Amino acid sequence: MEFRERENQRLMHRARVERRMTRISCAALLFDLDGVLVDSTPAVARVWTRWALRHGFDPAEVVHRAHGRPSITTIRDYLPNGDHLAENKELERGEIVDLDGIVPLPGALELLTALPRGRWTIVTSCTRRLAEARLKTSGLPLPEAFVTSNDITNGKPAPDPYLKGAELLGFAARDCVVVEDASAGVRSGKIAGASVIALTTTMAERELWNAGADCVLRDCAAISLDTPGIHEGKLSLVLREDSGAGA
Repeated sequence: MEFRERENQRLMHRARVERRMTRISCAALLFDLDGVLVDSTPAVARVWTRWALRHGFDPAEVVHRAHGRPSITTIRDYLPNGDHLAENKELERGEIVDLDGIVPLPGALELLTALPRGRWTIVTSCTRRLAEARLKTSGLPLPEAFVTSNDITNGKPAPDPYLKGAELLGFAARDCVVVEDASAGVRSGKIAGASVIALTTTMAERELWNAGADCVLRDCAAISLDTPGIHEGKLSLVLREDSGAGA
């Protein structure tokens, strides 16, 4: 009787977990960098706080507004008549120097190393120099090619970055899944036509749903390959919603 009870409890637990797992397929994954693959939040906050104080703006507001967008876009918003290029270069220098605390986020390394080459890339609002510095510091692999703010004219939330990322891999954006943590990035992916998984690493769950996310999870540890390899031209993924926001 005791054995049967334990077995029933095990089966019920397994059923609960399986009900909270979703299987999806896609041609490729397009990852944002900061807040999805690497934790750069403290460094970003330090750099933007210094910039905000220097110009007399509210640091908390600036940091929140800057997240997920090209830095020059935020600079233009706050300093419409300023020297945008000079300000942006100064900000980039500060971010490249301030790499203290840059580490991979949970599940990022495991997921990237499991994915086949040519089936994932990074689409970031960072400059190329800054993205390479953060990837090197974090120890994460570099994709064969990736998209930075240097490669596009219209940054997130415009669709251009994710359209470019899908094109780099040779797929249509509608066949890709975007992994984001910022509302601007979620909107960018959705407008591009991709499905979007949002992570609650830096923003509230409600903000991500309101931006149009198709699924909200905690971090990359909630995403894994269902089976290794490519089947009928697609990756098969498992989303563990029990690892997601609010679980």
